Amino acid sequence: MAKFEADLTGNLDHFKKYLKNEILNGSISASFEDEHEEEINGVRCCTMVYERYSYMGGNRVSLNVTILGYEGELRLTAITSGGSQAMFFKLNTFGEEAFLEKLEEAVKAYKCRHTRMISSL
Repeated sequence: MAKFEADLTGNLDHFKKYLKNEILNGSISASFEDEHEEEINGVRCCTMVYERYSYMGGNRVSLNVTILGYEGELRLTAITSGGSQAMFFKLNTFGEEAFLEKLEEAVKAYKCRHTRMISSL
């Protein structure tokens, strides 16, 4: 298991579409599995699940992304799982870490792009 967290600003719907595009275009074997969204008192919570095949590990790994959104503030938590072939402990986490790195790169690019847009206003 690997985990990544980030705070951002932006529109939740736009950010979700951006992430989905980046994740699916970042790996030929990536697939979008499902999504669920709730809203309570103006706070939105969206969970999205992706999978991909890890060539290095020879198995499938999943990426679970949860985004909280409130008044333009976003909080992302992403957790990978799967990828090990051992029964009682994890032998390799290459696939999980590589999947998470793609997400981290996409989030950093979004932050840079969004920061430049705000500063130019």
